[in-house]
Amino acid sequence: MKPTITASRSPLRALLWVPMALLTGCAVGPRYHRPAATVTPTFKENQGWSPASPRAIPTDQPWWSIYNDPVLDGLERQVVVNNQTLKEAEAAYRAAQAVVGIDRGTLFPAIEATGSASYNGSGGGGNTGAVRSATGANGAYVPGYTRSTTYSAGAQATWTLDVWGRIRRQVESDVARAQASAADVAGALLSAQVTLAEDYFQMRTAEQEMRMYSTYLQDLESALEITQNQVRAGITTLADVYQAQTQLENTQVANINVQLTRATYEHAIALLLGKAPEQVSLPQGGFATTIPVVPVGLPSDLLQRRPDIAAAERTVASQNALIGVADAAWFPSLTLTGSAGYTSTTLSKLISASTSFWSLGPAIGETLFNGGARYYQTREARANYDQAVASYRQTVLAAFEAVENDLVTLRVLQQSDGLQITALDAARQSEQLNLNQYKAGIVSFTSVITAQTTRLTTEINLLDIQNRQLVASVDLVSQTGGGWNASQLQLADRGVPKN
Repeated sequence: MKPTITASRSPLRALLWVPMALLTGCAVGPRYHRPAATVTPTFKENQGWSPASPRAIPTDQPWWSIYNDPVLDGLERQVVVNNQTLKEAEAAYRAAQAVVGIDRGTLFPAIEATGSASYNGSGGGGNTGAVRSATGANGAYVPGYTRSTTYSAGAQATWTLDVWGRIRRQVESDVARAQASAADVAGALLSAQVTLAEDYFQMRTAEQEMRMYSTYLQDLESALEITQNQVRAGITTLADVYQAQTQLENTQVANINVQLTRATYEHAIALLLGKAPEQVSLPQGGFATTIPVVPVGLPSDLLQRRPDIAAAERTVASQNALIGVADAAWFPSLTLTGSAGYTSTTLSKLISASTSFWSLGPAIGETLFNGGARYYQTREARANYDQAVASYRQTVLAAFEAVENDLVTLRVLQQSDGLQITALDAARQSEQLNLNQYKAGIVSFTSVITAQTTRLTTEINLLDIQNRQLVASVDLVSQTGGGWNASQLQLADRGVPKN
């Protein structure tokens, strides 16, 4: 049987009843269950394929360590310190954490201290204070004029009792939202790191292409010299010289354009490091031809390994709790108010039993009519939940698609890489044969130009395949979470006041 409060009971006994009333209260609204999502047992494009260089991410090392590049390692470690997009996401997370503390604070009483001093006067002959003589403007005595001073000090408290769990559901929503924000921070960090790695490999690809053009330009200069000698010997005409010179100058233009590409990627890296382009100058480095591929595991693993999926799931949990907040609006609110203090006309006698006062009492309120606003607020909350569920399921499907795309890309490019290497070997032999035949006067210079162009095009195509393999490898790391796990979201509630 629940205890009751009667007029004869003391305020202390009434206060003892409050926790018991809260214990009997309940949090209205649906309990949260992770929504079901389409999960396949295996990845379609991972069956029957063995990567050329499989490599798992070491548990004690960052994901980019699989590329064994000290320069890349140094750049990646600067992202977490200086990247401004990451700082923006981290600030949003701290704000979400603060919201949890704000709403948790409303579970407790709000207590305020008060103090005042008021000066009162009356010309109506009242005797509420000490009677003193007074004079008017002409110095005449004014009978019955009184003047008094009243001092007061005390405290007052207001406590909205969370009988129906409205505040608890709001805190539950806030915690889930803060966890979603923490996942957003992890996603922003992974995105910045992955983008930096992709830009870095694109920059190294441009440098390798520049080296190809440099070698090709040397070959073209040699070919130009050969044609000039052939003209002097009367074996050929100036047309071959002009053709060789045109090919040389066109290649010089292409080489300049690649230098522009390289500079653009270096500037992009500076932005990811949170620095101005003039603050970042990277020396040229080698191009990695070994493409490590991380194991993807089971499709169900993505639900715990991808920050975007975790953020979408936590958003569903937050919206589910807000349904409870909307449902609680249908029930009356119960507020307990109290005040205590002292009041006196004499400051020295303010703190005494004879001048004390107190009051304590509950207040109940219920909205009887608001034009259907509560009904539509509940409908809005449930619609927002349905929207979050659909977004979560779409995020899961998009994650599976991205992994499948990277797997098929790596598988096809691995096959293309082998074929292109064979084609390049043939193109180099054809170039050398045509050059020897031209020197012997067997073929025209056009055949040499064609063979040289074919060789360069084949080299660039192979470089493009290897570059796409590197980018797909990095992207696969991103799509599988980069070693992140949803268990890290438990940190999202750290440092926030508890119930």
